Formats: sequence, structure tokens, C-alpha cells
Amino acid sequence: MIAAPIHLAGERLMLDPGGYVVWPAERLLAVADLHLEKGSAFAARGRGLLPPYDTRETLERLALALRRWKPARLVLLGDSFHDAAGSARLPQGEAAMLARLLAGIEVVWVLGNHDPVAPAGLPGVAVEEWRLGPLGFRHVARPGAGGGLSGHFHPKATMQTRAGGVTRPCFLADAKRLLLPAFGAYTGGLDIRDPAIAALFPRGGRAFLRGGDRLFSFPTGPLRASVPRREVATGTAPG
Repeated sequence: MIAAPIHLAGERLMLDPGGYVVWPAERLLAVADLHLEKGSAFAARGRGLLPPYDTRETLERLALALRRWKPARLVLLGDSFHDAAGSARLPQGEAAMLARLLAGIEVVWVLGNHDPVAPAGLPGVAVEEWRLGPLGFRHVARPGAGGGLSGHFHPKATMQTRAGGVTRPCFLADAKRLLLPAFGAYTGGLDIRDPAIAALFPRGGRAFLRGGDRLFSFPTGPLRASVPRREVATGTAPG
């Protein structure tokens, strides 16, 4: 796995192909939009038959990230659970697994629109927004607001290749803002040219597409010029 370095607000961050960000100087790992227990939320509402394995798969991905970087601090950028009751629905095995992963780490739960309250029975602090040094951590970035790291939009982008366009989840960054891809197993994506994302990057930025063991980056150019149809997998809009 080859991580890509970027600089944001004078700090060197590493974008990992696994879909998360590492701040080595602070031994911090940030990840967005796990949407744990999305499958059980859909089942409870009679909305389709999603296999109930999303939480286990997402936690296994998180375990790999924690083993790889061994952070002292984990910042979850909102929508960590698919709804406010998600933490209470965790199966016993997944609850034990999550507790083991969080043991010995400082955990910050940034609250999202899907999980507006602190998760029950789990370690860490829950905040609307969190700041460390020059960087802010929030769920939803706002046009004109200070920069930092955020999630919510589940960004994806298309890179042109000799074989045609390749569309993947991506990071999107400019000089002051970094938008993370969704990390959860049952999460779709929103094209970076959609007005909701383009408004945050009117001058464009650089997209980093996830691809196996590396990232593929390209400059986007101004994003206001193109307004594609919204397209989201698994039937649920980002956020």
C-alpha cells in the first residue's frame, strides 16, 4: 500500500489507499462515514434485503488501518453509525471487536447527520466539531468556512484512461480543505462535479482515486462548470 503525501494548513498528511487519512506528526488517523449497522437499519425498516455483514467487513477494514499505522488517536468524522440507535444494535461479536479496536486509543466521535448523538457504551468523546492545531475536523464542510477535514458527501470521480473512464471513490483536496471518501462497506458515492461538492471547490482541486494498493491523482479543474446527475449506490444518498 503506497500512501500519498499532501500538505494542508502547513501540515503533512498521508492519504492511504484504504480510504483514510494519517497525520504522522500527531499519530492521528481520521476516517469518515463508516455507516455501521446500515444493513440492520434497512432490515428494520423493510427497505430491501441487504446481507447483515456490513459492520463486520467495515470493522475488519478499520482493524487493518489501525494495525498498519498504530495511531494514538482516532478521529471518526461523523456518520460512524447509520442511525442514532446503531450502536445499541451491534451484535455481540461486533461490539466486542469494536471495543478491542478502540482500547488504548484516544477516540473522537465527530457527530454526523445520521448519528447526531454520542454512541452508547463506547469510549471516547463526542463533539460537533473538533480542532487540533491548524486543522479542523467536522462532518459536513461549509462553503466559505475554515478549512480542514470532513466527510459526508462520499466523493467519487472519474479518471479518463486509454480504456475509457474509470470511476472510483476518492479524496478531494485543495490548499485548505480535504474531503474524505466514505469508508463503510455499504456506502455509495456522489460525483465531485455535483453542486454540493463543487460549491466547496469552485476553483477545483486534486482528486485521489482509490485503486488497489495505490492512489491515482489528477487535477480536477474548476468544478462549477459541470452538473451531472446524482448517482448513489445501494439506494441511499450520501450523508
